[in-house]
Amino acid sequence: MLRFAVIGLGRFGAQLARSLTRSGVEVIAIDKDQKIIDQIAPDVTMAVRLDSTEDEALRAQGVDKVDAVIIGIGQDFEANVLTTVTVKSLGVKHICARADSAMHGKILRRIGADEIIYPEDESALRWSFKLTAPQIGEKLEFAPGFSLGQYSAPASFAGKTVKELNLRKKYHVNLISLRRSDTPVQDGKKVAREVINVPLPDTVINEGDILWLVGSDENLSALPMK
Repeated sequence: MLRFAVIGLGRFGAQLARSLTRSGVEVIAIDKDQKIIDQIAPDVTMAVRLDSTEDEALRAQGVDKVDAVIIGIGQDFEANVLTTVTVKSLGVKHICARADSAMHGKILRRIGADEIIYPEDESALRWSFKLTAPQIGEKLEFAPGFSLGQYSAPASFAGKTVKELNLRKKYHVNLISLRRSDTPVQDGKKVAREVINVPLPDTVINEGDILWLVGSDENLSALPMK
């Protein structure tokens, strides 16, 4: 099971922590305010009050072993920077840090953040899905919890037909279109990659083909990564 730590439980951080938990992953929610910790505790796997700039305190809660840390500290940029540096020193695999400006984002990347979150432009729900379903690229939501998602066919799909993959039965998603991964050449010039708007049962899938799939966010996130 995926494990995340969300540090800084303002409006964005708290919403993200709750959304991640609802998606079925483990979430360690961290803030320096005990009142905030008490409020969110029933909604996450574990809620802890601590100073996020202290590496031993974070290590004691297993933050060094999570799949990703999301630093949602907003108003105190100094605390955000120090927390990013501290988390980086723990060897965390993936760090996402909040920034309120392009300059702040540039600084956070330079000190170790892998991805930058701009809450004014991106919702916590979008980031929750992005973190729990990295195999899904662009996503268009039809209705709450139901989307059209862009999915790169993994190696396990290569050489199989649409009928053999049986996506509807195995993964409860529907394939509506695909774009080939290879770029064809005609008369010595590259041309647009083939798009098949209505894949037939005998259409063979190649590794890296872009598949457009419709289904619930839960089922899209369960698609294999390899």
